[in-house]
Amino acid sequence: MQAIGEFRVCEFTPVGESPEIEVGLPAGHARMVKEFTGEIEGRSITQFSFVYDGERGGTYMATESFTGTVAGRVGALAFVHSATDRGDGVRTDQFFLIVPGSGSGELVGATGGGAIEIDDDGTHRLVLDLEVV
Repeated sequence: MQAIGEFRVCEFTPVGESPEIEVGLPAGHARMVKEFTGEIEGRSITQFSFVYDGERGGTYMATESFTGTVAGRVGALAFVHSATDRGDGVRTDQFFLIVPGSGSGELVGATGGGAIEIDDDGTHRLVLDLEVV
C-alpha cells in the first residue's frame, strides 16, 4: 500500500559538537521533531546528521522514529533515509527504508520504503510504500 502525508519540522535543535575535522561544508548533528498530516498522521523524532550548506547543498543521513497512523493503522515504526542536494533544491541519490522489525501496534511487520518530496513552494511530503504482514 502507499500512504502520503505532508509534514512540517516543528523543532530543529543542533546536538553534540561539530566534527573535529573541517571539510568544505558545515557538518553536524541535530534533533528534529516533525508533525504529519494526511494519510500519515502523527509525530516523529529524527536524529539528523549532515554535511550541508543552504546555498551549496550537501548530504544528510537520518534515523527517524514515528508514532501515529499510517493509512488508518495505529502504531509506530522507524525508518532511515538520506539524500543529496547539489544546491539547486533537487534531491538526488535518495535512500529510504522502513527498518525491518521496527513496527508496533497495527504496524507490526511493516516493511518497505518511501521517499521525501519537496514542492517548489516548500511543502514537504512523505510517501511510504509499505506492506504490513
